[in-house]
Amino acid sequence: MDDQSLVESVLRGNDQAFEFLIRKYEKLVFHMIQKLTNNHVLVEELAQDVFMKVYQKLPGFKFNSKLSTWIATIAYRHTINTLKKENRMTYQDMEEVDEGNFFKESTTPEDILTTTNTSSFVQQQIEKLPAHYRNVLYLFHIEEMTYPEIVEITGMPEGTVKNYLFRARKLLKDRLAKFVKKEELL
Repeated sequence: MDDQSLVESVLRGNDQAFEFLIRKYEKLVFHMIQKLTNNHVLVEELAQDVFMKVYQKLPGFKFNSKLSTWIATIAYRHTINTLKKENRMTYQDMEEVDEGNFFKESTTPEDILTTTNTSSFVQQQIEKLPAHYRNVLYLFHIEEMTYPEIVEITGMPEGTVKNYLFRARKLLKDRLAKFVKKEELL
């Protein structure tokens, strides 16, 4: 079922269509929220809130953008607003940060074991990125969204989106280069 038919079906009161919409976009919503907070209980609550907002606002959706972009926008903005209201996110969290402090060397046995698997290591390093870098990276590479779609979701200027994407890639590349160099020495 295409998105337009799905929306029309939901608007006609088809509960199964709304359940299908939730299943179709729950992964996107959860990823958007998880990139901003690691509190699993809060993630669940926010995801429920987001789908309630989607349901309430669906009559106003005019397909000026893709449904996925519209839903991701609601998820992103609702999460940011909630975190700010609850003082879980400060202004500094959304501002430029000292990138050098995000990838401190790990020395715990768990970290050493995790870094033996490059894929796990990369995922671990992505999780250490500032929230705004993680979000842009996720939207661009995993959700395969365009710059204009990311701009719409985040409300950031396109130049900022490109800058964050560049910086996130650079941080990951630098850290991965250090990891590879360590592996070669072993």
